[in-house]
Amino acid sequence: MGGIRAASPSPSGAGSYPWPLPRVAMACVVASEVATVLAVMRRNVRWAGVRYGGDDGADDEHLDHPLISGLKSLRRRAAAWGPRWRDDVEPLLYLRPFLDVVRSDETGAPITGAALSSLHKILTLDLVGPDAPNAADAMGAVVDAVTGCRFEVTDPASEEAVLARVLQVLLACVRGRAAPALANRHVCAIASTCFRVVQQAGTKGELLQRVSRQTMQEVIRCVFARLPDVDVTVVADEQIASCKNQGLVIGEMGNGKSDYVCLNSSGDEVGDGSDVVQDEAMTKPFGVPCMVEILQFLCSLLNIAEDIEVNLRMNPIDLDEDVPLFALGLINSAIELSASSIHRHPKLLAFVQDELFRNLMHFGLSMSPLILSTVCSIIFTLFYHLRHELKLQIEAFFSCVILRLAQSRYGASYQLQEVALEALVDFCRQKEFMAEMYANMDCDLQCSNIFEELVNLLSKSAFPVNSPLSALNVLALDGLVAVIQAMAERTDNASQHHDQTVPEISEYFPFWQLKCESNNDPDQWVKFVHQQKSIKRKLMVGVEHFNRDKKKGFEFLQGAHLLPEKLDPHNVALFFRYTPGLDKNLLGDYLGNHDEFSIQVLHEFARTFDFKKMNLDAALRVFLETFRLPGESQKIQRILEAFSERYYEQSPQMFVNRDAALVLSYSVIMLNTDQHNVRVKKKMTEEDFIRNNRRINGGNDLPRDFLSELYYSICRNEIRTIPEQGAGCSEMSFSRWVDLMWRSKRTSVYIVCDSYPFLDHDMFSVMAGPTVAAISVVFDNVEHEEVLTGCIDGFLSVAKLAAFYHLDDVLNDLVVALCRFTSLSYSYIDDPVTAFGEDTKARMATEAVFTIATTYGDHIRSAWRNIVDNILKLHKIGLLPARLTGNATDDQDSSDSLHSKLASSSAAAPQLVPISTSKKSYGLMGRFSQLLYLDAEEPRSQPTEEQLAAQRNASETVKKCQISTIFTESKFLQADSLSNLARALIQAAGRPQKITSSLDDEGTAVFCLELLITVTLNNRDRIILLWQGVYEHITHIVQSTVMPCNLVEKAVFGLLHICQRLLPYKENLVDDLLRSLQLILKLDARVADAYCENITLEVMQLVKANATHIKSQMGWRTIISLLCITARHPDASDAGFEALVFIMSEGAHLSPANFVLSVEASRQFAESRLGSTERSIQALNLMADSVNCLTRWSHGVKEAGGEADRILEGIAEMWLRLVQALRKVCTDQREEVRNHALLSLHRCLVVDGISVSSSAWLMSFDIIFQLLDELLEIVHNYSPKDFRNMEMSLLHAVKLLCKVFLQSLKDLSAQSGFGKLWLEVLDMIEKFMKVKVRGRRTEKLQEAIPELVKNILMVMKANGILSKTSSSENSLWEATWLQVNNISPLLQSEIFPDNEGDSTTQGEQNKLDTPAPDQNAEQ
Repeated sequence: MGGIRAASPSPSGAGSYPWPLPRVAMACVVASEVATVLAVMRRNVRWAGVRYGGDDGADDEHLDHPLISGLKSLRRRAAAWGPRWRDDVEPLLYLRPFLDVVRSDETGAPITGAALSSLHKILTLDLVGPDAPNAADAMGAVVDAVTGCRFEVTDPASEEAVLARVLQVLLACVRGRAAPALANRHVCAIASTCFRVVQQAGTKGELLQRVSRQTMQEVIRCVFARLPDVDVTVVADEQIASCKNQGLVIGEMGNGKSDYVCLNSSGDEVGDGSDVVQDEAMTKPFGVPCMVEILQFLCSLLNIAEDIEVNLRMNPIDLDEDVPLFALGLINSAIELSASSIHRHPKLLAFVQDELFRNLMHFGLSMSPLILSTVCSIIFTLFYHLRHELKLQIEAFFSCVILRLAQSRYGASYQLQEVALEALVDFCRQKEFMAEMYANMDCDLQCSNIFEELVNLLSKSAFPVNSPLSALNVLALDGLVAVIQAMAERTDNASQHHDQTVPEISEYFPFWQLKCESNNDPDQWVKFVHQQKSIKRKLMVGVEHFNRDKKKGFEFLQGAHLLPEKLDPHNVALFFRYTPGLDKNLLGDYLGNHDEFSIQVLHEFARTFDFKKMNLDAALRVFLETFRLPGESQKIQRILEAFSERYYEQSPQMFVNRDAALVLSYSVIMLNTDQHNVRVKKKMTEEDFIRNNRRINGGNDLPRDFLSELYYSICRNEIRTIPEQGAGCSEMSFSRWVDLMWRSKRTSVYIVCDSYPFLDHDMFSVMAGPTVAAISVVFDNVEHEEVLTGCIDGFLSVAKLAAFYHLDDVLNDLVVALCRFTSLSYSYIDDPVTAFGEDTKARMATEAVFTIATTYGDHIRSAWRNIVDNILKLHKIGLLPARLTGNATDDQDSSDSLHSKLASSSAAAPQLVPISTSKKSYGLMGRFSQLLYLDAEEPRSQPTEEQLAAQRNASETVKKCQISTIFTESKFLQADSLSNLARALIQAAGRPQKITSSLDDEGTAVFCLELLITVTLNNRDRIILLWQGVYEHITHIVQSTVMPCNLVEKAVFGLLHICQRLLPYKENLVDDLLRSLQLILKLDARVADAYCENITLEVMQLVKANATHIKSQMGWRTIISLLCITARHPDASDAGFEALVFIMSEGAHLSPANFVLSVEASRQFAESRLGSTERSIQALNLMADSVNCLTRWSHGVKEAGGEADRILEGIAEMWLRLVQALRKVCTDQREEVRNHALLSLHRCLVVDGISVSSSAWLMSFDIIFQLLDELLEIVHNYSPKDFRNMEMSLLHAVKLLCKVFLQSLKDLSAQSGFGKLWLEVLDMIEKFMKVKVRGRRTEKLQEAIPELVKNILMVMKANGILSKTSSSENSLWEATWLQVNNISPLLQSEIFPDNEGDSTTQGEQNKLDTPAPDQNAEQ
C-alpha cells in the first residue's frame, strides 16, 4: 500500500490551476450556494413551510425542516469565519448541510441537483484543501454521500441532469488538490458509481451516455496519473488479495419504473466479494491497492461482456462503444498514464503480468477490429515501458495474436489483418524493437524465433497474391523498411564490422544453465547471445532429426556435444523439458515407456517442474502442456505416478501421502475428459466428483471447498491432453498461460539493445533476401510517389547494410533488381529522353542504382554488368555528354593538344534526341520514298512545355547520378570490384566481329573502350589486375579491323596513352606495356596509313617522357620499329625523326639495348628521300656520333674489368653493325648524302678507343670491299645522271680503304692472311686506278691513288712488313711489286732506291709512320 508523497497540482484538465489559487471569501460562497439551494427547495410547496406540533400547544407556529434549518445555520456561522478559515474550519462544517440534502430520499431531482452543483463548486474552487483539518473525513463523506445519493424522480430530464451532476462531483473529488486525502475504498467507490451511471445511461439520452463515458475516462486518468507520486512501499499479499472487488460492483440500474433512484443499490458483484470485510489496506490513503482493484474490475468487465447481448432498444450510441471496447479504452487510459511507474510497485506489476495480459491476449483474438486495435495499443504502451518485465508475455502476444491475425490462412478478415499489421509496424518503428526480439527471443533456447517469424510475415504480406497491390502490402513494406532503416542508422555508430567468432562446443556442458554475466556490458551479453544462437541452431537441427527418428536425433545431438557421449537420464530430461519444437506425441510415448532408462528420464523430467504454491489443477496443466498424454493406461499410470511424486514432494500440506495425489490426479483427468468430450452426454456433477473422491486422503476426505474449486476450474478451462504442435500461431490456452507464468519467473533477464549494431549482421543475413524481394514487388506494382520514395529508402538502406557487413551477394542481387526498374529500353519510342523524364519510377530507380554504385562500389561484383548496360542505354538516348570522363591527369606532361586533336577527329556521342523526329526508313523502298518526298518533309515541331520539363527532369537525374565518378574514382575500388567493372565494360563492348555490324554497335564499343581506358589509367598502381583483359580486348579490335574507323583509332591511341602514363610507375610491366605496342605494327596497311602521323606523335611523346625507363632490347625494338615505319611516311617522318634525334643526340639515351636498332633506324631515315637532304645528313651525323658511345663504353669496360672481353666483343659487334649501316648509305643516289656517308664511315672506321680484334678488322674489310664493288658497279652500270659526281665518291672510297688499311696494319700484319688481304687491297686500288667515269679515267683518282699507295708502302717498309730480307717474304715482296707496278711503275724505285739498301733508321721509320701534312689535308 502506498500514500501520496505530498500535495501536488491536480492533473491537467478542468479544475487544475497553473496559477496561484485565488483568495475566496467563504461567507460569500456559502451564502450564495445556500440561497441557491433554498430557492430551489421553496419552489416546491412541500418545502415552503412545515407545521410541527409541540407539547406547549403552539400549533400555529411554523418551524423549518431539518434540511432547511441546517442550511440556514450554515449561513449564519459562515458569516463569522475569519480570514484564516481554511486552517481553522473543518470542511465537514460547510459540506454536511449539502451532503444531507444529497443523501435525503425526500428531495426531488431538482433539489438534489442544486446541492450537487454546490458541492461541485466548493470542490472545484479547492475550498477543501489537502491541509484542511480532517480533510480525509470530509472527502470520504462527500464520496459516501454522492455514491449513496437518493432522490425522487419527477421526470427523465431531471434524472439525467442529477446523474450528470453526480459524475461532475465525483470527478472533482479525484481531480482536486484534496484527492490524496481519499481512501482507497473511496476511489473504488467513485469508479464503481461512475460505471453504474454509464450502465444506467444506456437507457437514457445520448448526451448522458457520452458524458458518463467521458467522465469515467477522466476519473480513470486522474486516478492513474497519480501513480508516479505514490511511494514505493511493500504491500502484503494478503492485503492486496483481501481488497479485491471491494466497492466495485455491477448492478442493474433503475429501469424507469421506480419513483426513486439510489446509486448504491446492491447488485451482483464481480467475483466472490459478498462477505469481504473492508480491511486496513482499503481504508488507507489513495495508493496502489485501489489501482489494482480498478484494473481488476475493468478486466472483470471484459469477462462479463462476453455474456451481454446488445439490446437495440437500449439505444447504444455506436457499435464501437460496447462494454468490452469501453473497458479496454479505460484500461488503455490507465496504462498510458501509469505504465512508466508500474515496475516500481510489485503487486501492480504482477497483476499486469498475469491477469491483465491474459485478458488482453484473450480479447486480442476478437473478431472486432476496434477491439484488436485497442488491445494492440495497450500492449504497445506496455512494451514501451515494461518490456523488461514482460518478456514471455510479449513473445506470446506476437505468436498467438499478431502472427495469427495478420495472415488470412487463419481465418482473419481483411480488417483484422490490417489492424494487426498496423500494430506490428508501430512496433517496427521502434528502432531497437527487432534487435531486442532477436536477442531475447531468437537467441533464447526456450523461446520461439519471433524475429524470423515477424520478418517472414512482413515480407510475405508485402507480396500481392493474385490481386493488385493493396494497403496491406504497402503497410508490410513500411514495417520492413522501418526495420532496415533502423539497422542502417545503427551502422553509423560503429566504425567497421567485426565478425563475432563463436567458439565451437568441444564437449558437453549444461548449457541450459548458461547465464549472462552482465546484461549491461555489451562485451558480455553479445558474446552470450551469439553463443546461445549457435547452440539453438544446432538444437533445432537435432529436434528435426529427433522428430523423424529418436535414435538419429540423439546421435546428432551427441555429435554436436549437446548431449553427453553417454546418455544419462538427467540431461535427456533437460533436453525434453526445455527444447521447443519437439513432437509432443513422440515425447509423451517416450516418457510413458516401461524400460528402465525411460522411467528414469520420466522422473528426472518431473523434477524439472516447480509446483510450490500451485494448485493441483494448475500443476497438471503445466505438466501436461509439455507433451501429449499417451492413450495407453499403463503409460498414463507411469506418467501420473511421476507427477504425483513430484507434486507431493513440493506440496505435502494438502495430502497425507503420494497415493492421494495420484488418485486425485486420475480423477481430475477423468473429470476433464467427461466435461469436455462431446461424446459424453451425461456430464459429471459437482456432487458426483466429490463423491468419487471420498476417503482418498489416507482414509479421510479432502476439503469440500478444495474439491469444488477444482471441479469448477476444470469445467471452465479444459486441460488439453493433446497440445498444439510448435509454438508459432497457436492459441493461448489457459494451460499454456499457466505454464508461461511459471516460465516467466525463471526466464533469462530481458536484454536491452542500444544504438550499436551488435546483432544486426545476423539479423540482416536473415532478412536481406526477403526484404529485397518484397520491396521490389511493391516498387514494381505501385505508382504513388510517396510509396516509391519509401521503396528507394529501403533499397538504399539494404545497400548500406550489405556493404557494411560485406554481404556482396546481397548487394549484387539488389542492384540487379533495381536495374530492372530503370526502364531505359526506349529504342521503340520516338522521344526516349522525354519518356524517361516523365517516368518517375525509372528516374528514381536510375538515381538509386548509381547512388549505390558510387557509394558502395567496393562490394559490387557481377552487377557491374547491369550498371554498365544502364550507362550504355543512357548514352544511346543521348543523356550522357560526348566525353563522359576527362583525361586522367596523372602526369603534367600529357599531350593536351594531341588529345584535343584526337577528340575532334573522333565521332561525337549522340546528343539529345530532338522532339518528334521522323522515323527511320530501312530497305530499298523506304529510302526511295524518302528521296521522292525529300522536299515535302514537314518541319520539325517545337517541344511543348511538358516535354521540356520532362527533358529537364531527365538531365537533372543523370546529373545527380554522377556517373563519371564511377570511373574517375575507380582507384578506390577493391580489387575484385575493379576487375569485375573492367570485365563488364569488355563484355558490354561486344566481340570485334559484331562491333562493325552497325554504327550503334560501334558507338557502344567506342564508349566502352573509352571508359575502360579511363579505368585503366586511374588504376596504374593496380594495372596488373586489368592489363591482361585490356590488352586482349584491344588486340581483338586491332586484329579484326581492316578499314580506318573510330573504334580502332580509340584502341590504338588508348593503348599508346596507357603506355605513356604507366611506364614511369611500373618498372616490372615496362616490357609488357611496350610489347603491346607491337599491335600497332600488325595494323592493316590502310589503317596504319590513316593514323600514322598521330601514332608517331604519340610515340614521340612516349619516348621523350619515358626513354630512361625503357631498358630492354625488346622494348626498344618495338619503339624503334614504330619510328622506322614513319621514315617512309610523308606526314609522319618528321615526328619520327624528331624522336630518333632525341634518342641518339649526343648518345643521351643510347644503350647497348638500342644501339643497333637506333643505327638501323637512322640508316632508314638517311636513305629516305621523303625528307630533305639535310635531314639525311643529320641522320648520318647521328650514326657517326654514335661511335663516341662505343668509345665511352669501351673505356668504362676496361676500367670495370670482370667480363670485359665478352662486353668488348659486343661493342665490336655493334661497331661492325654501324659500319655496315653506313656502307648501305654510301651508295645513295644523292651526291651529298653519298659523300657524307663515306666520310662518316671513314670517321667510324678510324676511330680510336674501340678494341677491335683482328677478325673484326677482316670483317670490316669485307664490308669495305663490298662497298667499293658496289660503287664500281654503279659507275659501270648506271647513268651519270642518276649518280652525279661519282668521281668524288670514288676518291673518298679509295682514301677510306687506304686509311683503314693503315689503321689496322699493326693488328693485321701478324695474321696469316695478311698477304692475301694486302693483295686484295692492291687489286681494289688497281680497279679504281683503271676505272673510267663518262668513258675516261678521272684525273683526281690518277693523282691521288699513287700517293696513297706510296704512303702505304712507306709505312710497311718502315715497320719491316715489306722487305727483301728473307725468302719467306719474297713472295709478298714480288706479289706486291707485281701489283704496284700495274698501279704506278715508279714507286718501287722511289721507295727502295738501290743506294739505300734494306735498312733505315728508327727516326725515318717514325717519320714514315705518319702521312705527310699535305696528304692528310687532302684526305
